[in-house]
Amino acid sequence: MEKMPYQPQLDTIEMSATAMATATQVEVTTSDWRAGLPVMQGATATLRELRMSDAPSLLAMLATEEVARFISPPPTTIEGFLRFISWAQTQRMAGNYVCFAVVPTGYDTAVGLFQVRRLEPGFATAEWGFAIGSGFWGRGIFLECARLVVNFTFEDLGAHRLEARSCVRNSRGNGALRKVGAVQEGVLRRSFLKNGEYLDQVLWSILREDWRQAKSVWGPKLH
Repeated sequence: MEKMPYQPQLDTIEMSATAMATATQVEVTTSDWRAGLPVMQGATATLRELRMSDAPSLLAMLATEEVARFISPPPTTIEGFLRFISWAQTQRMAGNYVCFAVVPTGYDTAVGLFQVRRLEPGFATAEWGFAIGSGFWGRGIFLECARLVVNFTFEDLGAHRLEARSCVRNSRGNGALRKVGAVQEGVLRRSFLKNGEYLDQVLWSILREDWRQAKSVWGPKLH
């Protein structure tokens, strides 16, 4: 998901007390993800709802050239990330989109995120994307968190097909998708505008039946 569904230039969300309270809520007392995302614990990191307190760390981690090179420009200020977090909660409650914060073991704030948005009603087909601060690359965090998010997408959101788009030049992103079991379906020519240049993207997919078969082979318990 290199084209971020969030568009700061169109954002008119007021940061009300209600929005602040919603965005800082982390404990889930219902199985309905629209009411709040579950906390998913791994060996290297935890996936949880975004909090307002994550805004400074997300700015520091995701606004660097290394990370932002192949994605839509992230917010450039703490206030921009606060608006993004509030927007994410609103879209989750509407049933359109979920966004998990990536919190490494031993840390309190997010160093990255995983997003899933619906492409069809009911998430039958969904699209996902991810971004993690470069200082946390190569630690096994991506693969563990990606498996948790993919499993959540199929088993909790009820998706049949999960798509991803990654620039042909983004060798790290394409390699990461391949590691989690995504299949390359084709190339979308000149489909992503970045810094005034249209770039080719690879279209990747994972099907629910393929995921379940793969999970039965490598088989760690997913929460």
